[in-house]
Amino acid sequence: GTEKSIVYVFKATNGMYYGKVEKMFKDSDKICTECSGANKNQRILGMLIINNMVEKDGKLTGGTILDPKNGKLYKCNISIESGSENLTVRGSLDKGGLIGRSQTWIKVK
Repeated sequence: GTEKSIVYVFKATNGMYYGKVEKMFKDSDKICTECSGANKNQRILGMLIINNMVEKDGKLTGGTILDPKNGKLYKCNISIESGSENLTVRGSLDKGGLIGRSQTWIKVK
């Protein structure tokens, strides 16, 4: 696909990992009309889209990822691709990760 945004992934003081939309390449004023709860009608820029991830066996797991395009939350697993610093981000409907899709996120230098 094409580059859509820059997501800053960080470890918070509670020991969990989060991801925040830091830059959007198009429609930087776009709001999440399909989101629910606190994210409803909020700007996507600055929004936390990765939440409550914990590190286990060199991967981030146990949390969720929000797709601002459709407002849906998915279970999330993130791993580093071997031989690169790119991330494989998998959002899934089930805990085991069988029903879902993966994206490769490229590290910004």
